[in-house]
This record gives sequence, structure tokens and C-alpha cells, in this order.
Amino acid sequence: MRPISLKLVYFTLLLAFICHLLPWAGFGLMLRPDFVLLVALYWMLRAPHLCNIGTAWLAGLAIDLASGGLFGQYALAYAFTAFVAVSYQRRLALFNIWQQAGYVFLLLLLTQLTLLVLKLFAGYEAPGWHYFLPSVSGVLLWQLAVFSRLSSNHPKHQS
Repeated sequence: MRPISLKLVYFTLLLAFICHLLPWAGFGLMLRPDFVLLVALYWMLRAPHLCNIGTAWLAGLAIDLASGGLFGQYALAYAFTAFVAVSYQRRLALFNIWQQAGYVFLLLLLTQLTLLVLKLFAGYEAPGWHYFLPSVSGVLLWQLAVFSRLSSNHPKHQS
């Protein structure tokens, strides 16, 4: 396995930010996972020496600026989620891929619940059940990334 560089971490965060900025509409917008948070969580769990709570906070500020909503809501939600993720990072190595997916799903839900509380305090109306669909699509994307990483790490057998 080759070492992870800081450039790779920030490049993937930039790609995730670009995915967030794509013109999503309709059902795609309702299902759109939080790409930036997923990438930040991936690097926090895989390379915590390169991606930390401060990185998540800065990424949240960038999403705040891009979304034009309540400034600081994503920064706070990302930093809070990153704190919880880093707190249990060492234990995560003992989990199998399905337990990790459950953990990531709970982290995504935690972010959405934090954002929901902040939006409700700001006077927004309560959303419907579809508000939590990005957590489901996010964990599916997480599993896709994990399975692709696992398949690329296993050498192919020659017959």
C-alpha cells in the first residue's frame, strides 16, 4: 500500500465539493449524499494525521458558502460529526465492513439531525421523512467505495 499524501486528501475533498455543486434537481437532489462529509469521514478514519476536525470544519464552511443558507450550520455539524468519528476511530479498525457501514450511517444521521435542529431554531419548517434519504444514499456510496478499495487491494490470481 502506498503512502497517502496531503495533496490526495485535498484533491478528493475538492472533487467532492465539485460533486456537491453539480446542478442536482428533483429526486436526484433529494437523494444526493453529502459528498464532502463522506470524503472527510473516509480520510479521518483512514488517515487521521492528514484530515482532522479542523479540516471538517473548513469543509463545512465551504459548503455553507456554497449553499447560501444559515452560515456556520454545516461547519458546526461537520465538526461535531468529525469529533464523534475521531473519538471512536481506533475501535473502528476492529469492525467488519458492515459494522463500519452502520457506524458511518449513524454519523451521517448525526450530521443531518444537527442540521435539522439548527434549521428548526432558525425558523425553518420541519421537513418530511425524505430529509433523511441522503444518509441512506451516503452509506450506499460508502459501501461502494469500501468494496472498490478492497477489490483493488487483492491481487488477481493467475491460472
